[in-house]
Amino acid sequence: MSHPRHILVVCCLVRNQENAILAVRHYQRGWELPQGRVEEGEDLLTALHREVLEETGVVIAVPQIAAIWSKLSEPVAVIHGFIAGYVSGALTPSAETPEVAWVTEVEARRGFEHPVNRDRLVDLLAFRDRVRFRSYTTAPYCGTSKQAR
Repeated sequence: MSHPRHILVVCCLVRNQENAILAVRHYQRGWELPQGRVEEGEDLLTALHREVLEETGVVIAVPQIAAIWSKLSEPVAVIHGFIAGYVSGALTPSAETPEVAWVTEVEARRGFEHPVNRDRLVDLLAFRDRVRFRSYTTAPYCGTSKQAR
């Protein structure tokens, strides 16, 4: 019997004391939330803290899970979306993210042009104590959404 193979990804909606949203610009996807792959043998929270710090220079507070997305087209992935607050750190671009910025919610909604990343932002902004589940395919992009009961 073969086991399913998929990539695990974490992403995070980080807000600072002024309620601004932490955004990164990726070379290909444009503006988005900090995100990245979970390394083999790494737990989700360690991966989340590492990815946010690597991509932005920011340390985050204890995150809360808010959404889980299943990418059904190749490469198959499960993306865990979190919400967290800013603790410390100066905005620092990385090799993957040449720009890092604190943006307003309006700026984020306008600036996140990739449909997958825009939908992730919208799901995390809408979080109200119930985890959202979404599945989607790419080429063409098509998504469905459910809330936990």
